This record gives sequence, structure tokens and C-alpha cells, in this order.
Amino acid sequence: MQKPANNDFPILDQLRQRWSPRAFSNRPIPPESVRSLLEAARWSPSCHNAQPWRFILAAGQAEGEFQAALACLREGNRNWAASAPLLLFAVARMNFDKGGDNRHAFYDTGQAMAHLSIQATALGLFVHQMGGILPDQVRQTYGLPEGFEPVSAAAIGYYGESDSLDEDLRKKELAPRIRNGVSEFAFSGAWERPAAQK
Repeated sequence: MQKPANNDFPILDQLRQRWSPRAFSNRPIPPESVRSLLEAARWSPSCHNAQPWRFILAAGQAEGEFQAALACLREGNRNWAASAPLLLFAVARMNFDKGGDNRHAFYDTGQAMAHLSIQATALGLFVHQMGGILPDQVRQTYGLPEGFEPVSAAAIGYYGESDSLDEDLRKKELAPRIRNGVSEFAFSGAWERPAAQK
């Protein structure tokens, strides 16, 4: 299934095709594809090149590890994410190597996830990122050291069948994609004065 963006201006095809399904096939992701996803994240920009992102992966083939990862998700996400072949937790290091708070750590970790998501699209994979995690459970399960904060989770894999979802999720899966227009978030000269679009 494809749900390309209805873009108003030209964008890369990978950006048009990227979307976040909940219906995943349990088909395993080849190891070389997983390495490509991580390599794309690796080359993301970051403040002072601090590279604050850390990723914890749990593959469906490792049953015990995968169940432990599922237990770190909020219940509403557990149900559909269980069919994905790979779960990933994004964690941010909140301090710089030389000391001091890195107030850009979450932003930079998000950029790394964006790079990963676009690489996934280029490989025919889908990434559904989730804020619905249990941060304390992530810390406990994976023994996060002080100064590292769980940011989000992601289910990664090939598309499955929308019929595998319950009725409410199936409606969301099949609904058109909606985004605010550029004029609603791009300003110039003053707050909420739309930037010129020529």
C-alpha cells in the first residue's frame, strides 16, 4: 500500500512516499539493510558534532529481547507494533563530552531518526515512530546510565495487511494523510506573518 504525500511544491520522492503504517509484515529485515539505516543516522548533523543519539534494537527473531522491548511501549502501541520485525528505541545523551548540558540533544536525535526514516523509505521499508513509550521501563530494561534519556521508539519493517488491524486502527491506516499548509508554520518579519512563497 502506498500513501504518497499530496505536496504543493516539489520534494524528493522518498519524502513523498514516507509514511507511518501500523500494519507490518513479520518478514525479517536483511542485516545489510539494518546497517544502512544506522549508517544514514550516523551521518546526521548535530550540535558541535556531539552525535548524542544512541539506538537500542530488538529483532523479532530474538523472542525474549523482543518481548522485553514490547513491554517498554504503551499498551496502545504494543498491539500493532508486535507484528513489526524490528523495534528501536532512540535515546539521547544529554551532556557534551567536555561537560555542560546539551539542550539540542533531543533535536539532534530527531534528525538522526529522520535520516534513518528516509533511508528506510529508499529501501522499501517503513518506520512508525512512537512517543508512546514507558521511559522508566526503558531505563530499567536496558540499564541506561545517568545522563541518557529515552526519546522515542520506532517499529520498522515491510508493509503488511491493513486487515490485520482492528477496526479503529484500520480506519487510521486507510485515511488520507493531512498536513498543515506551509503558510501555517513558515513566517517572515513577524510571528504568524506567512513567509512569501514565490
